[in-house]
Amino acid sequence: MPKKAPPTVALVSLGCPKNLVDSERMLAGLALGGFVVTPDPDGADVAVVNTCAFIDLARAESDRHLDGLEALKRSGRLGRIVVAGCMAQRFGRQVLARHPLVDAVVGLAARDSLAGVCRRVVDRPQAAPIKGSRPQIAQMKGGRSSGRGTAADGATETIVLVGPHAAAPPDDRERLRLTPRHYAYLRISEGCDNRCAYCAIPDIRGPLRSKPPEHVLAEAAELAADGARELILIGQDTTAYGRDFAPRPGAVAVQSAIRSPQSAIESPWNLARLLKELRHRAAVKWLRLMYTHPASFTDGVIAELAAGLPLAPYVDLPLQHISDPILSSMGRRVTREQVERLIARLRAAAPGAAIRTSFIAGYPGETEAHVRELLDFLQEVRFDHVGVFVYSAEPGTPAARMPGQVPAAQARERWERLMQAAERLALAAARARKGERLEVLVDGADQAGRLLARHAGQAPEVDGAVLLAPGAARPGDFAAVRITGAEGYDLLGEVLPP
Repeated sequence: MPKKAPPTVALVSLGCPKNLVDSERMLAGLALGGFVVTPDPDGADVAVVNTCAFIDLARAESDRHLDGLEALKRSGRLGRIVVAGCMAQRFGRQVLARHPLVDAVVGLAARDSLAGVCRRVVDRPQAAPIKGSRPQIAQMKGGRSSGRGTAADGATETIVLVGPHAAAPPDDRERLRLTPRHYAYLRISEGCDNRCAYCAIPDIRGPLRSKPPEHVLAEAAELAADGARELILIGQDTTAYGRDFAPRPGAVAVQSAIRSPQSAIESPWNLARLLKELRHRAAVKWLRLMYTHPASFTDGVIAELAAGLPLAPYVDLPLQHISDPILSSMGRRVTREQVERLIARLRAAAPGAAIRTSFIAGYPGETEAHVRELLDFLQEVRFDHVGVFVYSAEPGTPAARMPGQVPAAQARERWERLMQAAERLALAAARARKGERLEVLVDGADQAGRLLARHAGQAPEVDGAVLLAPGAARPGDFAAVRITGAEGYDLLGEVLPP
């Protein structure tokens, strides 16, 4: 009897770099579980969608992908559909109501069970449809529940694994990387304790759980050995790293960069100490710090930035707004004066460092005066990279219940004005860099064959690029370039001779 071919699985990864690391872990688990990974769900035995649920636009994108997979399943070109990730964790019931052909829902707390779930849905027989019925979810028992029922189009049992988060952070050392070999994301913590009024992330990913430093350092060594030349530190709030560790003898005092000495905290480990260890022990050329919080920045982290490479001259500092009443309503724990002082200190400590930020337009209670203040602030500070999002009223968050909800059309108009202002400043800054000499890391090529590279002030995916002539260098190479001009947000460069 011929041996049965192993089942095939396609994985769609949506959302942020934290979700991407989850996807890499899922792929490793699926491969170890005997699945053959395929890039195309058309013809696969099972398709997994690792969803994002941060804001309404992210959920809409997840729904669109699931709609397409359901169409494939109806046509007989896809076997099973499994929904994983943030939307599965927070909105499992709604997912099943909206997508009746889904075979399983696996939340973040059960992500290590994904391969077993996929094996179960692939191995079970397909039952005949019962018209008009929909999957029903049973009561949670021990973090697991399952529903039975059949959808109009033929789904049988719906497996649902959504439960409370584990006390320990995820171990990311077993993963199949989806990034180019020369850079990798290094997650240092999971979850968040900040409880900003607009944000559902603590409900989705749980409280802050910092990875043990020995795990972070071991993972960094493994990624470097696998070819990574840049490690990008991520978490919901990287500057909170170690805050959840219990103090012990020898704990170090941590001084906030924006608060009085009375607000100092104690921790055996913190981000500054982790950066110092990575500086000496991670065999990479660039370390990049993402997802910081202005209220959590410390003198030690600023000192590490001032020490230079391998810590890149780059800070991802989401501010969300700058008007004090809005910052207070958001629960951001900072004032405009404190933010301005922090930015001044960062620029003094690391001259030329790139600062990326993001803002929310249309937050409840926002007035035209608040918008003008934010526009003036953009002009004054001139960030290197700016993202702007329209406020999304997330179910269960305090902000969703606040008075003064801004009409959608007005919020969109404010978003457009902020984006236009940010774009004008970014385009002018790009043109002003003509003639500079920079070191870049080559990521790949665009559709026209031009090389896509980044200097130390550019993170992958979210910032601009340095465009080089085809064949001037190879992906994964560092090269010295001279900037010859700009094309929108991107810089144009030529590779200098060695």
